[in-house]
Formats: sequence, structure tokens, C-alpha cells
Amino acid sequence: MSLEVVNLTGHLLIAMPNLTDPYFAKSVTYICTHSQDGAMGVMINRPTDMTYEVLFEKINLTLSNTHILQKPVLLGGPVQPERGFILHPFEAPPESSLEGASIEANSAENSQWDSSIIIGEHTSLTTSKDILEAVANDAGPQMMLLSLGYAGWTPGQLEAEIAQNSWLSVAPKTPQALHKILFETPHEAQLEAALAELGVNYAMLSDVAGHA
Repeated sequence: MSLEVVNLTGHLLIAMPNLTDPYFAKSVTYICTHSQDGAMGVMINRPTDMTYEVLFEKINLTLSNTHILQKPVLLGGPVQPERGFILHPFEAPPESSLEGASIEANSAENSQWDSSIIIGEHTSLTTSKDILEAVANDAGPQMMLLSLGYAGWTPGQLEAEIAQNSWLSVAPKTPQALHKILFETPHEAQLEAALAELGVNYAMLSDVAGHA
């Protein structure tokens, strides 16, 4: 299949060894949208020194869930680093039944949050403050990644970089496998966990083509 028609929405993007930019080297990015208009995603294995407690203090919210006070905020990417992005499993609004309904990626119609996109029917990216308020009150998603900023590509840029062997795309075999990598795997182990979906490790990447 030619790269021009590949949609990597919902894939994990792994930096290949020849991508030496320190910002992205050995990074794992979850692609949230990918179309002819470009692509965007959030890096999932770049913890910062900032904790949830500090970030929530900055936005005048007090965390009642003490278990996540010291959880690290992630560096999601170089675009809009002042903006928060929360990646979490998709949950339908309690008052809505989605049985028999078609959920389109990038649609917030069936989300319980004000500004949210649904990725592959199983994962969501939310940017509205209502989810932060819910998290502060221990009523938000039980599994989540909170990042500042995102990674973005202009039309055709990601395809060109993959053709240059800068990135390896990985499609997790199941939603459960994806969520385990995203939400349950320590950040320092996410790179190898993503590669394990292909049956390879980082040392083998120099012999692997950019798209899989």
C-alpha cells in the first residue's frame, strides 16, 4: 500500500535510530489524527519534572485524588506547549446509549467532555477544562495521560519522514494491548512495549523499514 493513502490514526509512531533530534529521539507518539490535512499526536514517553499537583495548582484546581499528586506531566510535543491534552479510554456519556451507533474518529458528538475527539472507537483525546475539573474531584477517567503540547505534521510531511526511514508505525493488535502500553506501562518501558507488538526490539530497528 502506498504511503499516500495510509491512515495512521490510532497507531504508535516510534522514532527510528537515525532520527537523532534530541527532542524526538527514542520517542513514542500516539497518532490522534492523520489525513490529507496532516497529522497530530502526543508523545507518551516523555515525562517532565512537573507533577500533576503542581500543574493543577497553576490552573487553580485542587486534586482530591492523592494517588496522582506526584504523577509526572508529559511533554506531548513542541506545538502549543502551554495547552493540556488528556489521552484516556473512550467512555460514552452515562445518559447516552451508543448501541448500534456509528462512532466516527475525530467526532465529539458522543463524548461526555466538551472538547474531545474519539480515536478508533476506544480512545479519546480531550482538551477541555471540564475533564480537568473532573480529575481534580476524582471523577475523571481512571486511566489517563496528561501532556503539555503536541506533535504536528503538515500535509504530506509525516509520509515523507516515514519514507526517509525516520519513523516506524505500529498498530497495536487489540484495544487492550494499546491501552496497556498507553496507561499501564512505565514510561521508560513504553518504547520496547510498542516494539514488542511487532516482535522486534530497538536493537533490531536499523534493519526495519519505516512502515509496518
